[in-house]
Amino acid sequence: MKRRDFIKSGGLALSTFAIPFSIMDFFTESNKKNNMNNQQKFDAIIIGGSYAGLSAAMALGRSTRNTLVIDNGKPCNRQTPHSHNFLTQDGQTPKEIATLGKAQVAQYPTISFHDGLATKGTKTTDGFEVTTQSGKVFTSKKLIFATGIADEMPDIEGFAECWGISVIHCPYCHGYEYRKQKTALMANGETAFHMIPLIHNLTDQLIVLTQGKADFSEEQWQKIKAHKVEVIEKEITAVKHQKGHIEKVVFKDGTTLELDAMYAAIPFKQHTDIPQALGCEMTEQGYIQVDDFQKTNIAGVYACGDNATRMRSVANAVYQGSVAGAMLNGELSHEIF
Repeated sequence: MKRRDFIKSGGLALSTFAIPFSIMDFFTESNKKNNMNNQQKFDAIIIGGSYAGLSAAMALGRSTRNTLVIDNGKPCNRQTPHSHNFLTQDGQTPKEIATLGKAQVAQYPTISFHDGLATKGTKTTDGFEVTTQSGKVFTSKKLIFATGIADEMPDIEGFAECWGISVIHCPYCHGYEYRKQKTALMANGETAFHMIPLIHNLTDQLIVLTQGKADFSEEQWQKIKAHKVEVIEKEITAVKHQKGHIEKVVFKDGTTLELDAMYAAIPFKQHTDIPQALGCEMTEQGYIQVDDFQKTNIAGVYACGDNATRMRSVANAVYQGSVAGAMLNGELSHEIF
């Protein structure tokens, strides 16, 4: 079959303008589109429908590409009460931003959503095949992973309940709200030393909790002491809180430390192993390796958002998604022309 035979109108889009129809209209239309024929071949399948995925859909929708977004509705920031540092949406809840984005994307007539979890992806002779947990199979010419990452909670009582509320990861996303307050940083070594100046800029009431023997160079120790940053090397066993708002941490020896907030550098894993199964290269830190255009080493496969960058923010996810969508459309356009 010739390439021109594959051309179909389609698309997804995300914009920041007001929705010209009601949210109920959106959900009615979205539900209709959820019932697409899974024998249809899409120009692109986007796995992951949060900020990066919807932003990729924006570029593809406005380029009339027939696109399917597969999402299971479990973004990593679903517990976070407010999102910050994203222009026009500062202080909104993550859910409000995502709902508005999806509603605007859904206005484009060829958009399709599938509520579900993608569990398998394979390369075909002319594209890709994606299988969901429910057994549905969809095919596309190109593939975008906007799947985010899964934070791995430490075995500390109360930690997970506070994550994204008062136990936080990013001074740009959450730090302003806890400025000038008593704040801890649960980290050690180079990671801790990278974060200390950023947090100290917001509060001089900073205590570093290294969870064991501190690992700093002599030069780093000198700077830490010069700025009167306390370092505690005891192990944390519990975080006491009220509905996610930290009150104190409990150490293994039974002593406690009252706090208003705590930053934490914790490990993560990819939400899905499909990229690795397809042969996508990973960085040493565990992110999907991409170039400046969000392309992986596998032809036709892109990745964007938290799964491909250390800079975890709504703004950056939207940026990377937009790049991925635009580059994918450019690739298709040149192949067809």
